[in-house]
Amino acid sequence: MNAAILEPFLVHQLGTFTLVLARIGALMMTAPIFGPRSAPLQARALLAFAMAIMITPLHASQAPVDMRNMTAFSHFVLNEALIGLLLGLGLLILLSGIQLTGQIISQLGGTALAEGYDIMSEESLPVYSQLFYFLTLAMFVLLGGHRLLIEATLDTYQWLPPGRAVIGESYVSAMTTLMGQSFRLGIRAAAPAMAALLLATLVLGLIGRTLPQINILVVGFSVNALLTAGAVLVSIGAIAWAFPQAAVTAVEMLVDAIHAAAEQAKDKATSG
Repeated sequence: MNAAILEPFLVHQLGTFTLVLARIGALMMTAPIFGPRSAPLQARALLAFAMAIMITPLHASQAPVDMRNMTAFSHFVLNEALIGLLLGLGLLILLSGIQLTGQIISQLGGTALAEGYDIMSEESLPVYSQLFYFLTLAMFVLLGGHRLLIEATLDTYQWLPPGRAVIGESYVSAMTTLMGQSFRLGIRAAAPAMAALLLATLVLGLIGRTLPQINILVVGFSVNALLTAGAVLVSIGAIAWAFPQAAVTAVEMLVDAIHAAAEQAKDKATSG
C-alpha cells in the first residue's frame, strides 16, 4: 500500500483506538468491580486495552477528529473519558452508601473501634462497613451487574460514537440523584439496627435509674455489641439485596442520562 495512503489510515485507526480506550479505561479505573486499588493495575490496563481492540473495528468507519490536531483531539479524549467516569463513579457513589450503613451501625453499637484497613479508600473503616460493602459487591456480581455495566458502556457507542462524546446537563442531574439515593439507602439499611439500639438505650437507662448498683456503662457496651450483631444478622439479607437492585437501576439511569445528552446535542446540531 502506498505510504501516502497508509499514513492517514494508520492515524485514523490510532485515533479511533485512543478515543475508545479513553472511555473504556476511565470505566475500568473507577468502577467498583473493575477499578479497586486491590486489583493489579496491569490487569486493569490489559482488560481495557483488550476491550478497546475489540470495539475499535466496529467504529473504524466513523472518522474521529484528526489526532494530528492535538488541541481538538485532547478535547475529544476528555469527553470520552468523562462518559467512562460517569458510569464508574456513579456506581461507586451509590455503593458507597453501604459504607455509611456500616459506619452508623458501628458508631451506635459501640464497635467503631473495631476497624480494618481498606485498600480501596486507603483508610481505616469499621468492620461492618467492609462486611456490607464486599457482600453487596458480591451480590451485584452474582446478579450480573458487571455484565450490565459493560453492556451499558457498549450501548453508549450507539448514540455517541468515538469522537462524538458530549457533556450534557443530564450528567449533573443523574449524579445528584445518585448521591441522594445513596444517602437514603444507607439510612434505610441502618434503620433496623438504629431502632433496636435506641430501644436498648432507653431500657438500659430505665434499669440504671431503678438499679443504681448495676454498672450500666460496662453492661451497656456488651448489650449494644450483642444487639448490633443480632440486628445485623437479621437485616443483612435485606441489605445485601437492596443495594445491588438499586445499583442496577443506577446503571440504567446513567445510560438514560448519556442518551439524553446525545439527543440534546443532536437537536442543537439540527437547529444550528
